[in-house]
Amino acid sequence: MKFAGRSALVTGSSRGIGKAVALELARGGADVAINYHSQKGEAEAVAAEVESLGRKALLLQGDVSSQERVDAMVAETVAAFGKLDMFVSNAVYSDRELMIKADMKGFRRTIDVTMWGAFYGVRASSIQMVKQGHGGSIVVVSSPHATIPIPTAMAYNMSKAAIDHMARTAAIELAPHRIRVNVVHPGWIDTPGERKFFSEDQIQQGGAALPWGRLGTPEEIGKAVTYVLSDDADYMTGSTLLIDGGVSLPWWSNRGEGKM
Repeated sequence: MKFAGRSALVTGSSRGIGKAVALELARGGADVAINYHSQKGEAEAVAAEVESLGRKALLLQGDVSSQERVDAMVAETVAAFGKLDMFVSNAVYSDRELMIKADMKGFRRTIDVTMWGAFYGVRASSIQMVKQGHGGSIVVVSSPHATIPIPTAMAYNMSKAAIDHMARTAAIELAPHRIRVNVVHPGWIDTPGERKFFSEDQIQQGGAALPWGRLGTPEEIGKAVTYVLSDDADYMTGSTLLIDGGVSLPWWSNRGEGKM
């Protein structure tokens, strides 16, 4: 119960990686605020699982691209749990189009949710943690897209690169307050969101072609995020933890042909 007596807010936690993080926090003894945008039924199911583990759950509907709503979600978390000890920025949006053909509405939506949403959450949670005066831990879920220029994903790539640097800057600014800020880079993870871009056959074939031979699971990322949040990682701030089954290795540039 390494999170006993602590509370957390996880954005985008009705499914996928966010859900796995929320449940892993609850298993560790934390009360969890579960943010969702439109998947109310799934968010309610996550809340029920958190409560079945003996922890408190708070449902927070909200679009993280709204600074006002993000500020309010932090305040609602504190009102329900008395404090905020941990924050995980996970909510994301992405369209896949070539830059020269992109619908700018979707392009801007990707940046508003993925970049600005992360910033609003880090800022609001940091303000609360500084006010409390007993430190805290923040994790920004980013992506290898931050450094790998994957085509058809320019807005997403840009956003992830931005939040990586945002997190490192926040880490140095918040170190005097004993608030740790770290980044986790999941690779290709088997989540519902992947079905927006790929068929089941493409997902299975793509996973088999990865260096590790499969896609990652949300649960694997959940365990990694909660390690970084925990006191076991107390000497870790401004760092990036890569969990991608080898996608970022030079091997991948040769698509598994074994070339050197």
